[in-house]
Amino acid sequence: MSDATTVLLVDDQELVRHGLRMIVESTDDLAVVGEAGTGEEALVAVASLRPDVVVMDVRMPGMDGIEATRRLTHEHPASRVLILTTFDLDEYAFSGLRAGASGFLVKNAPRAELLAGIRAVAAGDAVVSPRATRALLDVAVPRLPRAAVAPSALFGGLTERENDVFVAVAQGLTNTEIADRLVLSESTVKTHVGRVLAKLDLRDRVQIVILAYEHGVV
Repeated sequence: MSDATTVLLVDDQELVRHGLRMIVESTDDLAVVGEAGTGEEALVAVASLRPDVVVMDVRMPGMDGIEATRRLTHEHPASRVLILTTFDLDEYAFSGLRAGASGFLVKNAPRAELLAGIRAVAAGDAVVSPRATRALLDVAVPRLPRAAVAPSALFGGLTERENDVFVAVAQGLTNTEIADRLVLSESTVKTHVGRVLAKLDLRDRVQIVILAYEHGVV
């Protein structure tokens, strides 16, 4: 299909890539446009193929998936990254999110979950709940240096209501829960979330959680 979501598969194991290709190509709305076995190959492939979604393994020889994610999300922001990890609370998963990935899934995720994850990332959503991200952060953040920019300087452009929404998202609340807490409609909450993302130049809700942890907001 001409309007199919294009996917690049990155993993150093050919059998894994083959299995992923079979799953992705089992549906009409997704199309595999290429494969790569290293981070370096992934960067070259993204530059030439411009895929909508990159399904990225993190543990590869040479340039790993974390560095590849950091570089390609900076150089080709239109291509979104879905990290594949071995364990749910893998510190590599957090590093991938911090590098700019839009979410992560475990390698043994069910077929339907993988396909739904690729579609969600392509649509601009995050493929990991803020609560799951917070669990990762609880493990990883104590070992990371604090951000150098003061929260007041970074968040000063938010209105009072936007700041309330920012904190609520960082605490892992859904739009429905935020609406109940702040006595707002869900559509209004979505609008505020969109403005927060735009003002802080963030890709998705997961990035809000990460930013809040890095600056000690939550």
